[in-house]
Amino acid sequence: MVEKDKGAWAWIPTLYFTQGIPYIMVVTVSVIMYKRLGISNADIGLYTSWLYLPWVIKPLWSPIVDLKGTKRKWFLGMQLVISLAFLGIGLFLPSNAFFTITLAFFWMAAFASATNDIASDGYYMIGLSQKKQSFFIGLRSTFYRLAMVTGQGLLVIFAGFLENKYGDNTKAWSMTMICTAVLMLILTLTNFFTTPKFESEAGESAEKPESFLQVFISFFEKKQIWVALLFILTYRLGESQLVKMASPFLLDKLDVGGLEYSTEAVGTIYGTVGPIMLSLGGIVGGILISRDGLKKWMLPMLLALNIPNALYAILAYTQSTSLVAVVGTVVFEQFGYGFGFAAFLIFLIYISEGISKTSHYAIATGFMALGMMIPGMVSGYVQEWLGYDGFFLWVVIAAIPAFIVLKYLNYPADYGKKSNSADA
Repeated sequence: MVEKDKGAWAWIPTLYFTQGIPYIMVVTVSVIMYKRLGISNADIGLYTSWLYLPWVIKPLWSPIVDLKGTKRKWFLGMQLVISLAFLGIGLFLPSNAFFTITLAFFWMAAFASATNDIASDGYYMIGLSQKKQSFFIGLRSTFYRLAMVTGQGLLVIFAGFLENKYGDNTKAWSMTMICTAVLMLILTLTNFFTTPKFESEAGESAEKPESFLQVFISFFEKKQIWVALLFILTYRLGESQLVKMASPFLLDKLDVGGLEYSTEAVGTIYGTVGPIMLSLGGIVGGILISRDGLKKWMLPMLLALNIPNALYAILAYTQSTSLVAVVGTVVFEQFGYGFGFAAFLIFLIYISEGISKTSHYAIATGFMALGMMIPGMVSGYVQEWLGYDGFFLWVVIAAIPAFIVLKYLNYPADYGKKSNSADA
């Protein structure tokens, strides 16, 4: 086996860039693609939200990744599967049954991506000493967000360019997905050559659960766990619906309440200033929590996550197509999301403390994904029922339950200071 920390500057950037690409393609870019191919908002909201399911239920097989084989073999195998899934999407988009077939390939990519997340995060903990885990958390987050720029920004811009060049949205997105498959294959090969073999075939003995069932029993025996889970499920109740309909809102025609922006424009906005502000919000949030602890900043960060949603409601009511207004809304929303999500991640780490911390974190993030999936599933129907103006007003109202649950939540006032802040 190789000593810990070896080659970290080489493998951390590519490993976490690779982790971000399939997630952003499955969760966000699929929405834009189906909108450009004529799928209704109701179907987009319902079917693409189901794609969150693998991240919801990934705790069910996370102990298997821990116990069988090595993390390196798991993530390399899953990255190859993801490459094949995007290739399948690209090849079958021109078919008559493209919606059903491509959804199946997106499911394939989603399950492989969720498994890749488990293995990559496990490899990160095995391959780095505790000190280096803290040191490299910023680099890891930066390259994950660069993947968001690439997926939600550059690849969407590329698709928009091809739409204009060929006048055929199907051909444009087919080529874009094939290029995504090639990109994933290149990243897989890069990870093969840059990631050292930190594990033996038998795997690491540390962090292994005593038994499959005990992992789940010990998690649900934690103090105040049901209040904590309710908070996790409601923390992003508004944002989980907004994220599904924000792009359709910008793309839709003016006569149905949208702003009629081009695919390239949406890709440019969300793929440039969006991730920059998201990263900035996360960095500032992490610094403040590390300085003052979680208790002081939980309420302000929850507000920061939700108040910018009101700007979308204003845009929808005024139907302002001003680039300044739209970009300003995205800037505040993305910064607020990054800032508010810092507190959320620290809280997830807090409730995962103790024996089987890795598996418990997977369970906690599974509930986080559930809190995104279910509201997102109905978001398209709610939007079609209320219109964009009523929908974004509802998104603002949907934030209220989290503030109510927060009053009953107990956690150490200084949690997140010093070493814990590294996980933000």
